Amino acid sequence: MWDQWDDEIKQLFYSSYGYLPFLLDVKVDKHLFRALAQFWNPTYSFFTFGSVDLMPTVEEYTALLRCSKIQVDKAYSRAANVPTFLKKLMNITWMTLGHVDEVVTDLFDRLDKEITSVPAILAETFRSLNECRRVEIVAIPRQDGVLEERWIAILQNLQEEDIEWRAPWMLPDEILYRCGDFDWVPLLGIWGAIGYAPLLVLRQYRSRQFVPTTQGLAQSEFSYKCDGYKKKIQEMTNAWKQTRRMKRLAVGPSTTPEYIKWLGRRVNDNIYVPGQ
Repeated sequence: MWDQWDDEIKQLFYSSYGYLPFLLDVKVDKHLFRALAQFWNPTYSFFTFGSVDLMPTVEEYTALLRCSKIQVDKAYSRAANVPTFLKKLMNITWMTLGHVDEVVTDLFDRLDKEITSVPAILAETFRSLNECRRVEIVAIPRQDGVLEERWIAILQNLQEEDIEWRAPWMLPDEILYRCGDFDWVPLLGIWGAIGYAPLLVLRQYRSRQFVPTTQGLAQSEFSYKCDGYKKKIQEMTNAWKQTRRMKRLAVGPSTTPEYIKWLGRRVNDNIYVPGQ
């Protein structure tokens, strides 16, 4: 669909939605993805490489997608119908209703109301990685595992000194770290929701890492088909009315003694086993 649009239509999307359309052109390196998935920790929703924990953050995605002008304190949630945006999309693309995915148009309809797409994108990223772990996609026999094994060797041997903790272009003054009564940030996606705890990766903000509270994080994921999902959505949506941020304290990517002890006791369920 994107390739069929002329420059004028593409520019219209850029001005309204930042760099979000560029996601349509992303080519996934399947070897790298399979390697990364084996280091994904579904309990905490981050990657664990030895003693290094990393995760995509709201601030990183906001900067990458140029969504800074969009209101970041409004949670995305699927609406019952999306006729307004469907009409707009068909008017500028001359497409029929049958060629438009409802959940995609709903996402853009939410964006049209100045609701950031970042939490929804992060939610579906985390949920997809969790699903990979659950169904053991990473354990399926590979046709060509050479490139994947090379990636695994690199990732498995990562040391703290190998990490560029913060990208030069990422300069957040504040960190969104919790909403409402949750000890973390609830992310409402397109097909489901999940929790996100950026306090687990403070070193990515060049701040000192301490042991955060993550009560309920491991049980936070649910789909929009499960029992009682509407109540859960309402709770998360209400929590987004009370977002909490902390000032970024740039002291360098260090850790507290308590965190080192916690890291040693923590049970990781994503330890890579050669031959998987």
